Amino acid sequence: MPLRDRYDFESLVNVAENLVLRELEAQLVRMGALDATGSASGAAAKGASGAVPCACRDCVLDMAAYALNNVKPSYSVSLMGSFSAGSAEEAGYAKEISRVVREAIEKVRANPSHD
Repeated sequence: MPLRDRYDFESLVNVAENLVLRELEAQLVRMGALDATGSASGAAAKGASGAVPCACRDCVLDMAAYALNNVKPSYSVSLMGSFSAGSAEEAGYAKEISRVVREAIEKVRANPSHD
């Protein structure tokens, strides 16, 4: 019997995914691409202004995929996971995620998957 049939892998979570998505949203809000509710702002429609990144579905998914492919995955069986609040390792990981998300936004802004 295959392993997937014997065990529940639904509780296996990549903690990095949650952290990347939160950081991506926070940076897009700070840049004016999303409003405080997480909705695309008018200025961010298809990159209307060069300064504000596009927040269309395709661009945001491209940003998330780029960032997730460039951070070390961190799997856990719960959302509390292997990182404890305030640890030096967590602080370093958070800085890395912030840097990679910023890089993802810039890469997609420079090369959007649409006109």
